[in-house]
Amino acid sequence: MMLTDLTIAQARDGLRARDFTAVELTMAHLRAIEALNPRLNAYITVSHAAAVDQARAADGQLAAGETRSLTGVPLAIKDLFCTDGVRTTAGSRILGPFVPPYESTVTANLLRDGAVFLGKTNMDEFAMGSSNMTSAYGPVENPWKRRQDTAAVLVPGGSSGGSAAAVAARLAMGATGTDTGGSIRQPASFCGLVGVKPTYGRCSRWGVVAYASSLDHPGPLARTVQDSAILLGSMAGHDPKDATSADVAVPDFEAACRRGIKGLRIGIPREYRADGMPSEIEALWHQGIDWLRAAGAEIVDVSLPHTKYGLATYYIVAPAEASSNLSRYDGVRFGSRREGEDLRDLYERTRAEGFGREVRRRVLIGTYVLSAGYYDAYYLRAQKVRALILKDFTDTFAEVDALLTPTAPSAAFAQGEKMDDPIQMYLNDLFTVPADLAGVPASSVPVGLDRNGLPLGLQVIGKPFDEETVFAVSSALERAAVFTAVPALRAT
Repeated sequence: MMLTDLTIAQARDGLRARDFTAVELTMAHLRAIEALNPRLNAYITVSHAAAVDQARAADGQLAAGETRSLTGVPLAIKDLFCTDGVRTTAGSRILGPFVPPYESTVTANLLRDGAVFLGKTNMDEFAMGSSNMTSAYGPVENPWKRRQDTAAVLVPGGSSGGSAAAVAARLAMGATGTDTGGSIRQPASFCGLVGVKPTYGRCSRWGVVAYASSLDHPGPLARTVQDSAILLGSMAGHDPKDATSADVAVPDFEAACRRGIKGLRIGIPREYRADGMPSEIEALWHQGIDWLRAAGAEIVDVSLPHTKYGLATYYIVAPAEASSNLSRYDGVRFGSRREGEDLRDLYERTRAEGFGREVRRRVLIGTYVLSAGYYDAYYLRAQKVRALILKDFTDTFAEVDALLTPTAPSAAFAQGEKMDDPIQMYLNDLFTVPADLAGVPASSVPVGLDRNGLPLGLQVIGKPFDEETVFAVSSALERAAVFTAVPALRAT
C-alpha cells in the first residue's frame, strides 16, 4: 500500500512502529500535491518547507517515545483558519495579502497533538457557496469522474471543497473544514468522504474567519469514521477566547466508533423525502435503514414539521450575520486597499474589487433584511422560525437517539450546471441546513455510488454534545456499506 493510501489510524500505528518516518510520509503527500494540485486546484498555499520542518520535529518526538494522537500525520487546513505566519485568504481577493500573526485555536490544538500542516486549501469565498466555484483563486476540480462522461469537470461541493478534494485525491490524510449550512457534509458526500459537523460550541471559532457567527461550525473531513473521530478529538475543547465555546469535556470519540448500536432508536424524518429527489438516493436511504435495523437498532418514523422552512430561514439569518461580519473589510485596517477620493470612496472601491459576486449578493441580502422597516418582517421572523426548528429537534430527540437522512439531494454536478440559478445552488443545502440552525451534531458517511459511479452519502444527526452516538451510528453504516470505491484522480 502506498503511504498516501494509509488512513490516519494506520499512519499513526506505522509511525509509532517506525515502519516509515514522518518525513517520508510528508514527502509522499508533497509529491502528490506537486503532481495533481495544478489540475485540481485544491490548495491555495502549499507550505512545503514548514511541513518538512514539522515532520522532522515529529520524527524527533517519535524517536524519544513522545507520541500524541496526530504526531507526524500530514493534514490540510481550510483557508478560513488563521495560521501564524502563513497567508490566510478565505478564498477572497480582499484578504489576499493577509498573513495572520496568530494561530486559530483549532489549528493550535492540531499542532499541539503533533500534526503536520501541508498547506491551506481552496474554498468558496468567505465560505459562501456549495460548489467551490466562488473562490477568487479559481474553482476546485472534484477528483471523481462520471463513468459515461469522464471529460466533465465535476464540482467537489462547498464551501470546504478544497479540503474535500485534497483528502479524496490523497493529497492529505485529513483536513479541517467549516460547516455553516452544510459546507463539511455536502462536499464529503460529493467526494466519498466522512465529514463531521460537531455541536455548536464543541470546537472553538477563535481565529476562524467569520461568515455567520451563530452558524459556523469547525469540523473534520477524513476517509473513515475512525479518522474523523481522531481529528475531532484533537480539534475540540473549551476555549476561553471564544464566548460561544462550550465548557464540556471531550469524550473518547475513537472509542465510540467501536460501540454497537443495538437498542438505539433511529428516527426517519418524513420531511426529508424531497420532491424530485433521485430514486437511487431514496433507495440508498432505505438500504441504510435496513443496515441499521440489522445492526440491532429500532427504526422510528418521526416528524420535523418546520424543516420546510429551513432554507428560507438560513438565507435570511446567514446573510444578515455576514453583512455585519464583513463590514470590517474596509481597506483601512488589514487586507487589500484601493485608494479613493474620500473615505466612502475608499470603502466602495476596496469592496467592489475585493468581494466576488456571491459575497456581494449575500451582503446586500443581509443588509436589506436588517434595514429599518424590514428587520421585523424578515430577520426577527426568521429567528422565531429558527427557534421552532430547534424545538422540532428537541421534541424528536426525546423519543429517539439519532436521525438518519440523505446528505444531499444529488451527486456531484459538473461545473457550469446549476450555476446560473442561485436558488438551484442554494437547494444543495436542503438536507444539511436544519442541523446548523439547531446547532446539533451531524455526519455524512459514504454508502454507495449512483448510476454514474459518483459517491452518495447518508447523514446521521444526533443530540447536542452526543457526537459519540453519531460516531457509533456512522460506524455501523460504514461497516455495512463497505465503501471501497476510489476517485479517478488520486496520488499513484
